[in-house]
Amino acid sequence: MKRKQQHTLALAFAVLITAPLFAQLNNPKYEFGLNLGFTVYQGDLTPERLGSFKTQKLAWGLHASRLLSPSFAVRGNFLRGRLKGDDALYSAPEYRQQRNFNFSTPVTELTGQLVWNPLHRNYTDRGFSPYFFAGAGLAFLNIKRDWSGLNTAYFDPETSSVFSGLAADSTHAVPRMIPVIPLGAGVRYYFTPRLGLNAETSYRLGYTDYLDGFSESANPSRKDHYLNYSIGIVYRTGKKDRLKCPKIRY
Repeated sequence: MKRKQQHTLALAFAVLITAPLFAQLNNPKYEFGLNLGFTVYQGDLTPERLGSFKTQKLAWGLHASRLLSPSFAVRGNFLRGRLKGDDALYSAPEYRQQRNFNFSTPVTELTGQLVWNPLHRNYTDRGFSPYFFAGAGLAFLNIKRDWSGLNTAYFDPETSSVFSGLAADSTHAVPRMIPVIPLGAGVRYYFTPRLGLNAETSYRLGYTDYLDGFSESANPSRKDHYLNYSIGIVYRTGKKDRLKCPKIRY
């Protein structure tokens, strides 16, 4: 009888030790998503500090994540959109419509990101969870710039940097590829253990002043950037803990 009790206690102890590990191994492992939104240019051809919402363009994206723990995941992100800026859309300050620079470019972006869930809800079946992310990658561009609408009579060649700057800009090659650092935040809501919705906003540090094709003739001290806003659907897959064992949190 005593030996039977010992075996029972040993079995119970083994279950308690291995249950968290079993739950850890049987949590969802992957998350996939499709997003739709818009991109916003921020640079020399707009006076708006938060970017040119007058020229926002549709964008879409795909992402795939590997869930590492209740709090962290790594994500690969693909974004396809356009950027546009146009001086003529702004009546103040007055010189913008006289300078009349504009540009457009498609954007194809590939980035890797680390995603942090501060509420440790990566494995939660249902409900809301916020998240933050940062990463690095590349953006591929095909910039078309236009200064043909410049009112040369408005600017004084002796005091304005527009003419000398434009001479320098016109001989400067526009980038075809730039490094980017995405920084952002979002929220997701799972209404089943596998299917949910998400919304996020992100800011792209671009490290170039030629995203719009102009620098010396506009504002050479200020780099150009862009933003992305999106909503989408997410699908979570991989094994799930069917025994509802307790989970390890990091």
